[in-house]
Amino acid sequence: MFRTAVRNVFAHKARLLMTLLAVLLGVAFVSGTLVFTDTIGTAYKNQATTSYAGTAVGITSYPDPDGSRSDGNQRDLGVSAATVQHIAALPGVATATGRVDGFAGVADAKGKLIGNGWSNEGANFAPGKDGKDPRYAFVSGTGPTRAGQIAVDQDTARKGGFHVGGTARVATNGPVRTYTVTGVFTTDDGSVSAGGSLVLFDTASAQSLYLAPGHFKDVTVTAKPGASQTTLLNEIAPLLPKNSSAVAQTGQQLADQQSRDIEQQFSSLSTMLLAFAGIALFVGVFLIANTFTMLVAQRSRELALMRALGASRRQITRSVLTEALVVGVAASAGGFVAGVGIAVALRSAMTSFGAKVPGGPLVVAPSTVVVAFAVGVLITVLAAWLPARRAAKIPPVAAMSSADLPAPTKSLVLRNSFGGLLTAVGVALVLIGGAKGGTNGRWTVGGGAAVLLTGVIVLTPLLSQPVIAGVRPLLARVFGVSGNLAARNARRNPRRTAATASALAIGLSLVTGMTVLGLSLGRTIDKTTVDNVSADYMVQMANGMPLDGSVAKEIAKVPGVTDATAMQHADFTLDGHYSAVTAADPAGLTRTVRIDTVTGSRSALSQGKVLVADKVAKEHGWKVGDTVQADYPDGTHAEVTVGGTYGDNLALSDVVMPQSMLAPHVTKPEIQVVLVKTANGASAATSQAITDALGDNPAISVMDQQGIRDKFGGMINDMLSILYGLLGMSLVIAVLGVVNTLAMSVFERRREIGMLRAVGLDRRKVKGMIRLEAVVISLFGAATGIVLGLFVAWATGESISGSLPGYAMVLPWTRIAVFLALAALVGLLAAAWPARRAGRMDILESIKTE
Repeated sequence: MFRTAVRNVFAHKARLLMTLLAVLLGVAFVSGTLVFTDTIGTAYKNQATTSYAGTAVGITSYPDPDGSRSDGNQRDLGVSAATVQHIAALPGVATATGRVDGFAGVADAKGKLIGNGWSNEGANFAPGKDGKDPRYAFVSGTGPTRAGQIAVDQDTARKGGFHVGGTARVATNGPVRTYTVTGVFTTDDGSVSAGGSLVLFDTASAQSLYLAPGHFKDVTVTAKPGASQTTLLNEIAPLLPKNSSAVAQTGQQLADQQSRDIEQQFSSLSTMLLAFAGIALFVGVFLIANTFTMLVAQRSRELALMRALGASRRQITRSVLTEALVVGVAASAGGFVAGVGIAVALRSAMTSFGAKVPGGPLVVAPSTVVVAFAVGVLITVLAAWLPARRAAKIPPVAAMSSADLPAPTKSLVLRNSFGGLLTAVGVALVLIGGAKGGTNGRWTVGGGAAVLLTGVIVLTPLLSQPVIAGVRPLLARVFGVSGNLAARNARRNPRRTAATASALAIGLSLVTGMTVLGLSLGRTIDKTTVDNVSADYMVQMANGMPLDGSVAKEIAKVPGVTDATAMQHADFTLDGHYSAVTAADPAGLTRTVRIDTVTGSRSALSQGKVLVADKVAKEHGWKVGDTVQADYPDGTHAEVTVGGTYGDNLALSDVVMPQSMLAPHVTKPEIQVVLVKTANGASAATSQAITDALGDNPAISVMDQQGIRDKFGGMINDMLSILYGLLGMSLVIAVLGVVNTLAMSVFERRREIGMLRAVGLDRRKVKGMIRLEAVVISLFGAATGIVLGLFVAWATGESISGSLPGYAMVLPWTRIAVFLALAALVGLLAAAWPARRAGRMDILESIKTE
């Protein structure tokens, strides 16, 4: 039986090709993900280990120079220079080097920011007695030694065309300044590895820019020969200031912690990618099951003869499963090799997109090989199990009397009953989750969606009958005999039609659901941000950091600017409740932001009162006129009066107060954005004037209303593009399923096609029949998936509407039409080879087929 199974695989290799490709693609996705994340994760772990190789003890602090964590007596400024000197004087310490860092953006020749903003950093150059800083290897020049000098990393120098002795424009969170470049270096710093830039200042300049003179954020301690890391740690810990957030750890602890952080980050990425690989493999199950079902039906006479010669049901089942095993092993081997290639390509792609990936070998763990083969083989064998059992149950005489026996009616009755039950449970869970809301509601919706999708897939043979019967008259009227035959063929074997359509339904249900959610969220954010901002421009840092207080003053000087409102952010407690606060000039705020008051009045701000988001006020039981205690960042307490409540507005925090009330309690204002109103509206000239007033600062972005809309909506569009790409694999497998079904269907109907040709149906109409059958199946699957996706998206939206005020479902009719058009195109393309094959059949040879 084993030899027979292997012989059948080679005898039907063309028919098994699509199945092999489906499994291969799924396994490639899985193995590629595992190899890629293992390779990159190991490279970054090795880099972390190397970076801490000479570190005996590392001190890390989280200073707050603006006083936001103050106890009212002394601010946390990290580690003082005096403390560093005390540490350096310990017997076992070789060196103690203070570090300080923050944002620094470098402009290229066109004034644009080099890097992505989030990973553009500045730090201090801290040379030892030999005049070198062990963190940086200079390829030319030296490190900066005084104010006005900088050194830049090699990649930034190349991108900006900088050289030793030249100048570079650098911005922190204040005005842009021009510095002299004293050196170019290479480094393993994470900001450079992430595609950003690194600028080195002299220590005094870096302290003034990022913290305070004479203070450091971090300290790196190296040990003398023979000194123990643990001993040094115990000696250093008592020297750290009591009011500081500074924490000391051994170099080994720091390396281990960074390794764990890296592992966690890549674990999340791996989980997400494997989820999409799972979807692709799930779609592939339908293709595999469909293939083996058709192969078994085509070989029913052969199987009957084997039964007559003494083969048992178990042997027949094993024979079919052995074929699946051979296909699964071959596909897994090919998928594993392809996955390694995908991992290499992804690593190269990261480099081409600007990320500097640490060097290191390709990591192919034994577990990856095991998982790749286990997944491929198990998926194939499990998908072939039901067709194998069905083959074993066919009585020899009945099988020998027909080349293609339909499934017994009893099995369809059981299938429809089970599918109806699953569908009902799934619908109930989705509705309950949507009504419940919150995190639990979203999980309920997700679980219900999975059950519902499974139920609809099981019910698809039943659903396909009335739907295809309904479109048959239209096809007959428009396409004549070809259309009528196409509809009949699609209805002939509901199991096959269902398996083919289900693959498309899965992919399109996910695509539709994500599209509706993404666009609905985008519109909601648009309504609660852009629609509530009446300013012509929004000015903010490219990396989201606070702006310098001088920015609003400089913008206010620009001709035509009527308002430049600085939106200051702070976090403190009101009446014992943690609150995010927006502080601004009352007059400018009301002219640049639309505040829809529910109770009270906006004018309360100018009277020294606060406004509270209506939902927050209801949650805490606050009403207009109530007095609540404010615990300010500097540790002082005061009573504030609620002057009004306002509706949903993402441009504002939960609490809004006059800037004059907050100013005495913070050392350095945290200005997130500046809203600009002009006399004549937005224009290219005004935008350029604002940019020029800020010194053509590359780190500051000036956005008009469309720019604001693109900023918030662009993130969602980018997310949808990534999701479309990841789901593309499942849709490719679905297309293979359509090709496979049609090709085998043509093979089964050779005699029928020959008879049709003999009675006058020409080649063109035969090809049209096959193409129309493919389009009908594809559109049925697409429509099923779109309906499911809309329903689940609606329920998910209902579950989040409570936490996202103003949420309203958006129906993207244009995209839905595009999805249907693409499904029809998929059907046409998938039918190209089977239709050509059907049209080229020899009439006499086909008629002779048994």
